[in-house]
Amino acid sequence: MKVRITKLREDAVIPSYAKSGDAGMDLTAVSVEKDAHGNLVYGTGLAMEIPMGYVGLIFPRSSNSKTDLYLTNHVGVVDSGYRGEIRFKFRPIDGLLDAKIYHQYDRVGQLIIMPYPPVEFEVVDTLPDSERGTGGFGSTGK
Repeated sequence: MKVRITKLREDAVIPSYAKSGDAGMDLTAVSVEKDAHGNLVYGTGLAMEIPMGYVGLIFPRSSNSKTDLYLTNHVGVVDSGYRGEIRFKFRPIDGLLDAKIYHQYDRVGQLIIMPYPPVEFEVVDTLPDSERGTGGFGSTGK
């Protein structure tokens, strides 16, 4: 699949797979700023045209465990109609004065582009029984 992408900044890094068979492409921060809520906003300097019927999902990289940050929306959704900069918003863990954070030109996240089915809800009075039923939050195991 071809996805049109544009660099909003000359130093932006086109996403790429680190290894053959990887699902996610690494995204690199080219800017870092703090917002009014104390979050760190990392800009990639990239905008893209995700094809209709597809969605871009942005996740933190597994290396995020080496930082004191968490992605504020946990999974970012990039809709096919969005043409703005791909950005990540991380929040430092509360109370850490010397937090380990990402810096400009660090790989801060990954992007997966995948198809999604169009969904139309049908309102019904009851749902059929299933093996699991209404059990949730750990009800299937220890």
